[in-house]
Amino acid sequence: MTSPDLESFDVVVLGAGSAGASIADALVRAGRSVALVEMLRVGGECAYVACMPSKAMLRSAQARVEARHVSDVGGAGADPTLDDDVHAFRAAVLRRDEISEHRDDSGAADGLVNAGATLVRGRGRIIEPGVVEVEGRRLAYTDLVVATGSHPLVPDLPGLSGVPTWTSDQALSAQERPGSLLVLGGGAVGCELSQVHARFGVRTTLVDKAPQLAGKEEPSIAALLAQVLRDDGVDVRLETTAERFELTADGLALAHLSGGGTVNVERVLVAVGRTPTTDGIGLDMLGIEPGEQGELVVDDHCRVAGHQHVWAAGDVTGKAPYTHTANYQARVVVENLLGGDRSADYRAIPRAVYTEPPVASVGMDEATARAAGIDAVSAVMDLGEVARTATEGAGGGRLVLTADRGRGVLVGAAAIGPRADEWLSEATLAVRAQVPISMLTEVIHAFPTFGEAYEPPLRELAEKIR
Repeated sequence: MTSPDLESFDVVVLGAGSAGASIADALVRAGRSVALVEMLRVGGECAYVACMPSKAMLRSAQARVEARHVSDVGGAGADPTLDDDVHAFRAAVLRRDEISEHRDDSGAADGLVNAGATLVRGRGRIIEPGVVEVEGRRLAYTDLVVATGSHPLVPDLPGLSGVPTWTSDQALSAQERPGSLLVLGGGAVGCELSQVHARFGVRTTLVDKAPQLAGKEEPSIAALLAQVLRDDGVDVRLETTAERFELTADGLALAHLSGGGTVNVERVLVAVGRTPTTDGIGLDMLGIEPGEQGELVVDDHCRVAGHQHVWAAGDVTGKAPYTHTANYQARVVVENLLGGDRSADYRAIPRAVYTEPPVASVGMDEATARAAGIDAVSAVMDLGEVARTATEGAGGGRLVLTADRGRGVLVGAAAIGPRADEWLSEATLAVRAQVPISMLTEVIHAFPTFGEAYEPPLRELAEKIR
């Protein structure tokens, strides 16, 4: 018999980020009863303090650089005089906040409620199998979806807590422009925010313990990315770590780096990564043990391993932690909850660093493919040889394609260059659909476009795999 204070739903979704909100919306429109639990914002980090505001700031920074060099492409007889960096940064922040809805989720929340979802504000915790509690409110479910996302990692470094710091979320909601910035971490977030601040006149230092930026991306592409940032004035220091911090008498952060160097800055931006949010939600009540990185281990149906009625989607699964992955997993979960039998395939999840020019990639580079036992070969194209580079006045770039010699298909691609995040979708489709390279060599690209960059390396790969 159901307790009178127990509200029953077909599905309870923990977390209203991109995945959770999409799942709830699709299920209620299919006639299921859904409770969506969220303690912060409906729509998650991306819309308010991550993807959208960062891309807005990058575009403003890019426009400022373009304006300074408009005469280079014949847009004016001389470059204009712009206002100072402080005023420009303030204008960029105003635009950023408009685009990110001033971090107000009321529109997104109302849309879900109007669609038929029950939105429950607060932190949800599983208190027994089949029941979630939120601020004393008890929600019974047939199926549970965990979509609690991830949160920034903050390293336990001596003195760090005593100096002015930002996480990326805080940096992308802050109003002030620091005069100097130390960025810890050379992943996508660290690179993007380094470029933004440097282009607005902030003295910026980026440190990363790895020998290259952008994690394990194709090394030559990562090297070009480092040069792009250095050209913008970022002091990029690889194979370097921050070992300890001190607060100076004038309120600055003094960072002591490996190798004996120091950096004195107004603000430290911590961008060393994120970790799945699984603590404190009562997983132990279901006998669920997170994986080594704190992630929920799921099968190819996005069902939590060993649990017929528990599902997970988004960053909490630790699989390709991007908004587009979360949206993809959401579709997989919805189809399966509605009686389907859909499996997820992560071979062709695109990755991007939205600097200018952007880095984009999909699949594996040659070294990674060989480590996976693939007889891999690669081919390279210099974007400076593409006609569109001349008309755009762009600085060139590079495309690297990797193929499986045995199967005759692409297994990866990586690029840095103008709008690479857009035109790399051709490679994403090729990897996902396993299109034969012999077919790809027959594709005709419009002239002049950056898409023409595919043709020479594809023909080279066709020769190599014969």
